This record gives sequence, C-alpha cells and structure tokens, in this order.
Amino acid sequence: MARILRAAAAVTALSTVLSACGGGSGGDGPGGGGTVEGGVVSDSSAPVATPTTTASPGEPIAWGPCTDIKRPGGETPAKPDPAQQCGKIKVPLDYAKPDGESIDIAVIRVKATDPAKRIGSLVFNFGGPGASGVDTMAQAAKAFSTLNGRYDLVSFDPRGVGRSSGVQCGDSGVIERFTAMDTLPANETERARSRETTKEFVTACQRTSGRLLPYVGTVNAAADMDRLRAALGENQLDYFGISYGTQLGAVYATRFPKNVGRFVLDAPLDPSITLAARTMVQTKGFQHAYDAFLKDCAKQPRECEIGSDATIANKNVIKLMDELNDKPLKVGKRLLTQGLAGTGIAAALYSRMTWPLLDQAISQAMKGDGRILLALSDSYSGRQPDGSYTTLMSSFPAISCADTTERPTPAQLTALEDETLKVSPLFGGAGMGLICSMWPTPGNDEARRINATGSAPILVVGGTGDPATPYEWAPKLTAELRTGVLVTYKGEGHGAYLSGNACIKKVIDAYLIDGKVPDRGIICASS
Repeated sequence: MARILRAAAAVTALSTVLSACGGGSGGDGPGGGGTVEGGVVSDSSAPVATPTTTASPGEPIAWGPCTDIKRPGGETPAKPDPAQQCGKIKVPLDYAKPDGESIDIAVIRVKATDPAKRIGSLVFNFGGPGASGVDTMAQAAKAFSTLNGRYDLVSFDPRGVGRSSGVQCGDSGVIERFTAMDTLPANETERARSRETTKEFVTACQRTSGRLLPYVGTVNAAADMDRLRAALGENQLDYFGISYGTQLGAVYATRFPKNVGRFVLDAPLDPSITLAARTMVQTKGFQHAYDAFLKDCAKQPRECEIGSDATIANKNVIKLMDELNDKPLKVGKRLLTQGLAGTGIAAALYSRMTWPLLDQAISQAMKGDGRILLALSDSYSGRQPDGSYTTLMSSFPAISCADTTERPTPAQLTALEDETLKVSPLFGGAGMGLICSMWPTPGNDEARRINATGSAPILVVGGTGDPATPYEWAPKLTAELRTGVLVTYKGEGHGAYLSGNACIKKVIDAYLIDGKVPDRGIICASS
C-alpha cells in the first residue's frame, strides 16, 4: 500500500503540472465581474495600478542552488539538483507606490541543455491560481525536455504564492476543516455549517495575511512577469501558460502587447465570464470527464472494480458519497469526508493516466479503506506529510477573489447550487462564489478585460474533453485576444501538451522552437 500511496502523490503531482488547482469547487481561475449569470458587482473595487510600459532592465538575478524544493510527496530532496538554479527579483508590493514596500518573487531556472542553439528563456505558469512554479518546474522539467534543449526553462512563485510572500489563511487546523467540509450539503443545516466553516477560513485569511490581500491579483502578477522578463535580459517574453496560466498570459499580452514573443496558452479559460457561469461550465466539464471515466472503466468489466457497467459504477460512487456524508471513513487519525473524497475524485479526473488509480481508490473506499482517495485529495490541496499545508489552498481564493468585484448574495448562491446539482449530483455546488461573497477586501475586474491587439500571434490550445477548462472557452479566449490562433485537441484530460499526443507536441514545438505559426483551424485527434 505504501507504493500505491506514493503513486497517488506522484500522479497528482502530474495533475498539478496540468492545472495545479482548478477542480469541481468552481475554478481553475477567477471569475469575472458583471451583473449577469447571478453575479453581483460591489460598488467599490480595489485600485489596480500597474505599469503598461516596458520594465527597465533591473539587477541581474543572482542564481544559486535550489535548497528547499519539495518532492511530489512533500519531502525535501537530500541535496540540490545541480541542473536547477534559484534566485529572486524585487517588485513593488503596490505598483501605485513603486518606491514603497517591496516583496521578493522566487524564480527557478533549468538551463538549456544545448547552449550552442539556445533561443532564450521560456517562462512557465502551470496554473492555479496559487500553484508554486518553483516546485512544479523542479518536478516537471523533464516533461519539457525537447523545449529545454533550446530554452532555459524558467518559472516562479507568483505574488501571494509559496516563497513569494505566500498568503496563509490561518493554521493547519483551519485549512483542514475547510478542505474537509461537505461540498454537497443535503439540507439547510449542512449549508449553514459550510458557511460557518468558510467564514472561519476567510476570517483567518484577513487576520494572517490581510496586508497582502489587496495586491495579489493577476494584473499585478502580469506586471511582475514583465519585471522578470527584464531581469532575464529578454527583449520579449516567450511564455507557456497552462490553465490559470492562460489568463495570466492573456492579461500580460493585453498590458504589454509589444513585449509578447512566442506565447502558448494551453487549457485556456475565459476570463470574461462570471463566477456563476464559470461554476456551471466547469460542473458540466467534470461531469463529462466523470462519465467518460465510467464508460472507459466499463469497457473492461473484469478489470473495473467499481461496477460491471457505467450505470452500476455510478450508483456505487453515489452510494459511497452518501455514506461518507453520514459517516466519514476513518483513515488512521483522520477522517475521509464526502468533501475530501470528492476532491480526490476530481483530482484523478484531470488526466486519463490517473483513471485506473481512481477505479482502485474508489473500490478500496467502498471496502472501507480510504487511504488512496485521501492521498489524492491531500496532494491536490497541498497537504504535506507532516500535516502542514502549502499556500495553495490560501493563495487560490485570495487571487480568485481579488480578480473579481462579484460578491454573490446567499439567495444567488443557493440558486446556483440547485442549478449545478441538477447537472451533476457529484460536482455541483456554489463554487468560488461562496468564498468571494465573504471576502474581506474588494476585488477588481481588470483581469477579465482581454485585448492583445498589436501582439505577435498567440497559440491557444483547447481540449474537447478538458474537465477544468472546457473547450468552449478556447475559441472565446482566441477571439478576445484578437491575435490568437486556435489549435484543437480532440481528447480527454486537462492540458494538451502533456497528454502524449504527438500532433499537439509537434505543433507547439514547431511554434516555440522554429517560430512556425500553425494554420488556423488545426485539429489534432487523440490516438
């Protein structure tokens, strides 16, 4: 079983590479403002002051060994990897006060393996919002080995994440209660309990990180990324954004269009839509992925442990979730709740490679052993082996709620929950709206206004079977950019480049390495 649990951690680390956070809880990124789809706009919004001109070259980054990189299971390596270098840059906490307080942005670099043919630096954001680019790059660099031949692979912890003044929403106990709460409340009493737990979490965010909360939005992160470009000595930014990283890239291209080099936005989200619309679309996306998982499992009935056909398997899963809602399953000193089990299931739906493990995780839980599902959930939410949490669960809502002025009312949240539960009894819910409705600082809608007119061509890659960033967002973002070129991947999973599809890899590599912009309308079918 120890081997299986390590596999769960490693596989979920792959999900982190593909998306980092996302999930059925309502976002792989923040929703936009507006008065449609059940969202309300507050009368005030947080000021955002960021430069829209090219950052002046700053101090070169002082690169050194990476001494605190975490393995997928949370352990720190015995010694630094000599292929990896770490450093930091300074940026203003508040761009309206450029000479005021500054914060450090942590950066990692994996130098090009063919320096004679080096193109430059390729900056990554792997998603979230809230994922550590430093840790993820350290774990994922080998998956981008073709690109690493010609590029220094660079990533960073965005402001409010990890080593870059990471937001903390209270202690481990607060986060533990927040992650474990039921996501499918059966009645008003359970809804009230969820609201109380969420309020405790939000209050802890304000108490421990209130100074940072007004400044962690995507617009400021885009300005930081231009500072990083200048510190790397690059005239233009070559960039690979996955999931939420597509919104960060789109905001950067909107604010610094002339600084856009070769841009790939894989698993795109549509920044313009409301929290309610985002929640509904993602609920449908995860239900689609779940249905595909059940059908795939049932193709091999002797090997599918949760049911001999898709209908029976689904009934068994719903029965398990109902039982966990009434009586959580004991796992050592902890409890596998319905909420944690739902998170574990969502985590495994991000990649087709994790589907066999999901079958095993659910079947074991049906027999009274919830260790694999709990391990999947823990990796997804950033829980470490010692019981502590990374900043992921805190950074995600902090950035999401900073990027929207929406603060839904209780009636709007209940209506949304009822609507999504009709679409998916497993993944329905109020999404990020519940947290943002209680958030202690006003948000700003600037991150949902996209227009990269004047930039170089931007590659937008959408997957038809993507649960977290459903395909319909890909053509929408392409149109919003004005300079986007859409590539379609007909396949399952979150993120196309790491799906193993040879066609997608060829198209993206040709663009990033040779500058070859693909023809419009390219479709890559899954093998």
